[in-house]
Amino acid sequence: MVSAATQRSEAPATVPHSPGTPVKSAASLVAVLAVLTATGPLAIDMYVPGFPEMQESLHAGSSAIQLTMTAILVGLVVGQLIIGPVSDSIGRRRLLIGGVLGYTAMSLVCAIAPNIGVLTAGRFLQGVAGAAGMVLARAILTDCFQGRDLPRYFALLSQILGAAPVVAPIVGGAVLAVSTWRMVFVVLAVISGALAVVVTVRVPETLPPERRHKGGLSGTFRSMGRLTGHRAFIGYVLVLSFGSAALFAYVSGSAFVFESLHGFSSTSFSMVFAVNAVGMLAAGAVFGKLAHRVPLNTLLTAGVGVAAAGALAQVLLVATAGETVVGSWISLFVVTSGIGMIFPASMSLGQTLGRSAPGAASALMGGVQFLLGAVASPLVGLFGESSSMPMAVIMLVSLALSGAALLVLSRPWLRHGEADRHSVPAPTAH
Repeated sequence: MVSAATQRSEAPATVPHSPGTPVKSAASLVAVLAVLTATGPLAIDMYVPGFPEMQESLHAGSSAIQLTMTAILVGLVVGQLIIGPVSDSIGRRRLLIGGVLGYTAMSLVCAIAPNIGVLTAGRFLQGVAGAAGMVLARAILTDCFQGRDLPRYFALLSQILGAAPVVAPIVGGAVLAVSTWRMVFVVLAVISGALAVVVTVRVPETLPPERRHKGGLSGTFRSMGRLTGHRAFIGYVLVLSFGSAALFAYVSGSAFVFESLHGFSSTSFSMVFAVNAVGMLAAGAVFGKLAHRVPLNTLLTAGVGVAAAGALAQVLLVATAGETVVGSWISLFVVTSGIGMIFPASMSLGQTLGRSAPGAASALMGGVQFLLGAVASPLVGLFGESSSMPMAVIMLVSLALSGAALLVLSRPWLRHGEADRHSVPAPTAH
């Protein structure tokens, strides 16, 4: 006999909304949320090709310019940890519109920044505002969909997250070909300004007053505290976050590996990066297809195993055969493909367990993800640039920790977060 809980989880997806708010379609809502997810990664990487020009224009050293990237990563972490739980108390729509408008304003501030100090502050605030789109997109998906639909849509968001870092430098390079680095931020402002209009028209309030957490802001943050005490949920957060650390290590180190060690031009490296990104996107697409038939914990375990095998192959390859182009390319392709499974699976399972407080759950998943990613990224250069071994070891250690979190905390054989399992009991605040 099929339980009532299972029947509810397999019911057709609907888009709940407040009275009087028209909902065009689930497809259009998901499309807007996917674009919102890309705003943060676009802001991180789109201006990178302009670093040399920025040094000259702002009379700043390379470390000061790189600090502007650190600033937006910190902003993305802080923004997600604040906006996510607050949205469980006051709703999603107002925070989302405010975040997109704030992102637009801060992009314009960065465009006209007279010095490196103003630019760094603007980047931090741009990250805080941009976090709204990322954290609330996941929360809104959890509000609206359940059962078999949720993993499919999280797979789409993960594919966007994988594609955005590849597209961003290409778009930035195209802008720099006809203008200055400042125009990159103008383009970001135009994109987010248009997105603000679309969000206003297309995204309804998905958390009605009767489903919001009571007890004010203290109550919402107590809800986050309850989630941190849920063993399986924290396991999925760490699986996602250590997987992200491996991806950040790859992003920060792969250009050095192929351009400095193997003599690739920037154009040739872009092809390598794009092919590996296709592997990540393809893995996400495969996940979306299999999620209806294969347990998500099984897919997550497979993703961690594949990614870790790729990183281990790279370590062994460098230790035995030395630096080889084909070997490095294949092993890194395997790593990114595995990560393409880790992201949607861990997001789906974590958000399902945290369904009683979707904003807080999304904040913890996204905040810790970017925090560990920001820590892992500079470590590649810190441990030397004479070999790809530091990058490979950091990826392997990160993925080993991801696997440990999966086995010790989430325990995939217990099938936490699956469609036929219950989520965390609703936190209450008085």
